[in-house]
Amino acid sequence: MNDLRKKSTFDVDYLQEDDTSAIIAKAASGNGIRLTGMPDGGTGFFSSGAGVLKVNKEALLKINSIVGIFFSTIHGNHAVTDETPVGEIRTISFETHEKNIREAEKICKESSPVIEIKPLRSLKVGIITTGTEIYSGRIKDKFGLILKEKFARLNCEVIKQVFVPDDVEKTVASIHELVSEGADLVALTGGMSVDPDDLTPLSIRKTGAKIVTYGVPIYPGGMFLLAYLGDVPVLGLPGCVMYHRASIFDLVLPLIIAGETVTREYVLSLGHGGLCARCEECRYPVCGFGKQ
Repeated sequence: MNDLRKKSTFDVDYLQEDDTSAIIAKAASGNGIRLTGMPDGGTGFFSSGAGVLKVNKEALLKINSIVGIFFSTIHGNHAVTDETPVGEIRTISFETHEKNIREAEKICKESSPVIEIKPLRSLKVGIITTGTEIYSGRIKDKFGLILKEKFARLNCEVIKQVFVPDDVEKTVASIHELVSEGADLVALTGGMSVDPDDLTPLSIRKTGAKIVTYGVPIYPGGMFLLAYLGDVPVLGLPGCVMYHRASIFDLVLPLIIAGETVTREYVLSLGHGGLCARCEECRYPVCGFGKQ
């Protein structure tokens, strides 16, 4: 790194900002990240495709604890589009010595990657619409269309939508049927509250699926259910998913599609930032909902 050294007016070795920020940026970057020098100094991180931004917050804090290094990102665990600015590193030349850079590189190596984009997989989705009134035709289903649009925006294909009455055995059979037909994810609508005739949570349990959580501290979305039947995510969606542009469904779906295993601890952590402000004009995702 001798070629990066210059003498300050105080006769102390220091390193040039563009060079030092680029060194750290390269060490910190994982898949799906494009690096570029910024016009006013430092190095910028941009997504090189659509996916979910993942940030190692612990490593980020350690790097920012080093004198003369400043590394900022947008919030992780959210979907981004191609060429989204997701981070930036700046350094202060007169404080950034070689040992600081080596320390930052060591943190990056131990925590690799510090920042990456996990690509969205193209999943096959099965939808089960429960409810005797919809099954009999007395009420028209509107939920299915909204779900199909949401899945399509994330590059997923709904391979089948099944309608069942309020019947546990038929709902259980439909879940197994969709999985056997190749569904990578199953979403159920209807029957998600705690009323005696709301049987969807019980039906999901009776498939043998492992329940991650039923009920979450996120609004809209309080009666959301997440389970895994083997490796297949099974989602019980409350009615608010249909009426609100953003809900718990929109917070966890990109993670699932990117191949992340969503844990109960993670879902519960969304309670901080999990209250929608119900703005007169919804700006999601450019808002605080679901951000940590």
